[in-house]
Amino acid sequence: MMMRVDLNSDMGEGFGPWQMGDDAALLQIVTSANIACGFHAGDPDVMARTMRRAARAGVGIGAHPGFADLQGFGRRRLKMSAEDLGNMVAYQLGAAQGMARLAGAELRHLKLHGALSNMASEDAEIARACYRAALQVDPAIILVVMAATPMQAVAEELGASWAGEIFADRAYDENARLLDRGRPGAVLHDAAEAGRRIEAMIRAGAIITAGGQHIPARIDTVCVHGDNPDAVSMAAALRDHLNRAGIALQRFD
Repeated sequence: MMMRVDLNSDMGEGFGPWQMGDDAALLQIVTSANIACGFHAGDPDVMARTMRRAARAGVGIGAHPGFADLQGFGRRRLKMSAEDLGNMVAYQLGAAQGMARLAGAELRHLKLHGALSNMASEDAEIARACYRAALQVDPAIILVVMAATPMQAVAEELGASWAGEIFADRAYDENARLLDRGRPGAVLHDAAEAGRRIEAMIRAGAIITAGGQHIPARIDTVCVHGDNPDAVSMAAALRDHLNRAGIALQRFD
């Protein structure tokens, strides 16, 4: 039986006249798009344009909520109560649902962004506050979780549909979490190496850490960050490598 995996990218992360990443090119490569909801990046016009493009390309559409931190691109850690976290996620999910309907499309999944995602991967209470609110807005939403972290445990506890994610362009520590971007080797740029690394993880059914440890994980989707200058070339090389390896790209259900 042929192995299959989804390929996703974060996009719609421009703002007004400022463009971040090449969304149009990525939408010809990926099978799912996580679209910024206006807090860490994006605005109504960018959201509408990106969702229309994704719908035309047949790419699965998801909400990509983050902290209200345009200047820091949602990568600075903010301390918030569980109620405030839930309200923040529900607000952005509602906006994404509205823009998807305007584009004649369906919003299928939700993936947390940046510091919010990293914090939820470390702290089950943060993940629970975010995911519980999202499920109250849409009980059928698919939660994209960092595989083998508290995010996955909370999604399972809440009885949610979920997809386990790994990253093509980031290195992992021994807790299945992403290495801090400030550490050497945390962000990966070699497209050929990324292809070999992701193939190895999919075949092993495990996250392979920077130190070579294997952490068993369900891998449903692979992310290439859209704001990376090498995003298009890395996504294309990864797609081609996986196709040659007999691993088909297909949207997760």
